[in-house]
Amino acid sequence: MSRLSQQPVDDDTLNPKVAASALDFLLIELVPLAQRITEQLHAREQALIDEYKRSRIFNRTASKAPAGHKSQTSGDESNAGNTNVTVTDGSLGKDSASGATGAEAAQAGSITSLGFPAMDESTREGVFFRLDGLGYRVGQGLVERFSANKPRPTTPLDAIKFICKDLWILVFRKQIDNLKTNHRGIFVLTDNRFQPLSRMSVDRRAGPKAAEEAIARAQTYLYFPCGMIRGALSGLGIEATVEASSIEMPMATFQIKTKGAKP
Repeated sequence: MSRLSQQPVDDDTLNPKVAASALDFLLIELVPLAQRITEQLHAREQALIDEYKRSRIFNRTASKAPAGHKSQTSGDESNAGNTNVTVTDGSLGKDSASGATGAEAAQAGSITSLGFPAMDESTREGVFFRLDGLGYRVGQGLVERFSANKPRPTTPLDAIKFICKDLWILVFRKQIDNLKTNHRGIFVLTDNRFQPLSRMSVDRRAGPKAAEEAIARAQTYLYFPCGMIRGALSGLGIEATVEASSIEMPMATFQIKTKGAKP
């Protein structure tokens, strides 16, 4: 036991202990997984809302029924399990023939659509917060692990250089290609061949629309690294906001604004 405790910890980031492709596959699958989880949660929430609205409509109808029809109403309620109910309220999204709510139909549509289904705005927002939160925790953990035995950066510029070199090599096996700053708290990091986007292809024969759709799909793969950068900077004691964009595959640009930054 004493010999094991005296062995030095191997912090060589260029000598990984697992297959480097494992992280690539994880990053590729994170976005579809986050989208499926978000859509399922939205569908479940919508189903509960629909059920609540139906219960309010039926209760309101029962309360307004004349006293002379009380027994008939009770009989209808007792046979409710064997009766097809048609709801005329369009907001409920209930189809009397199929018995499926609008939320269930939307969920079924997303399941049958293979590949990368299109996201609406609410789904995209949920995916962003889920992936950004995952990246934030990963960035914090990486900083705590790999800066424990090294001098910690003392200035925002030193922290950004740590991100560009050490952290980027650790995660993506290369350094950031370009770093720009206005020396007032704003930094722009450019990766000319961002690893998660390098595996995506664009059908150039389909015209500019295909390239625009590919860039729109690629945008969601930048949410996780944005959170990772933000978490790493937080672990170094720096509060910042991070935004990312891609204007041409597989290039990615990350804009970092530290707290109190001036344009």
